[in-house]
Amino acid sequence: MPRILLIDDEPKLTNPLRDAFKRAGYDVTVANDGHTGLSTALVENPDVIVLDVMMPGLNGWQVCESIRKHSTVPIIMLTALDDGMDRIKGLELGADDYLVKPFGYKELEAHVRAMLRRVNLDRGEHIATRIEVGDIVLDIEAHTVTKKGVEIAMRQKEFEILTLLMTNLGKVVSRDQLFDDVWGTDWLGDTRTLDVHMSWLRGKLEDDPTKPLYLQTIRGVGYRFVNPE
Repeated sequence: MPRILLIDDEPKLTNPLRDAFKRAGYDVTVANDGHTGLSTALVENPDVIVLDVMMPGLNGWQVCESIRKHSTVPIIMLTALDDGMDRIKGLELGADDYLVKPFGYKELEAHVRAMLRRVNLDRGEHIATRIEVGDIVLDIEAHTVTKKGVEIAMRQKEFEILTLLMTNLGKVVSRDQLFDDVWGTDWLGDTRTLDVHMSWLRGKLEDDPTKPLYLQTIRGVGYRFVNPE
């Protein structure tokens, strides 16, 4: 179970977020000021920290800088200002991601999931950097896909879709999750773009794209990658 630490002095924000993350299967700790947040981060070693910038006393910048002296835990900064200089400052201090208020729970969870995948955690499961299924080999670090030893050219989105499906081998990945993780929660384009990308992937990976063995459609839900053997 992934552990999240929320550091923010607004209970109206942290309480509903804590409840939503818990319902989704996360272990959540809330700290309502910078000093408590810093000590909790260093003692509890969470998997992801969601950190507000504007707090009385010890602010988010100071907390982030102090955490980075001791830990590489992913940090998502929250701010009420969409300011490019703030983003640069956060990155320079060691933040990994940045989210502007107001935001929705689904948007924040998408960012959290992305952070968990970066540290090879996805709801507590280890994610390999090289996955071999049948004739297909996905090498995440090398950013390559091969079939029967022959490298297959991949568009960036195709590679991201395939990575999400193969790291969840045998599990159904919903269309919503695919859009959130690959295109982002602010995607306003045609939802059929996912189907087009899946068609391209089948054309590259399947011996007979009309009878896919690897890339299965689960009607009304999403897709899954399976081992045909």
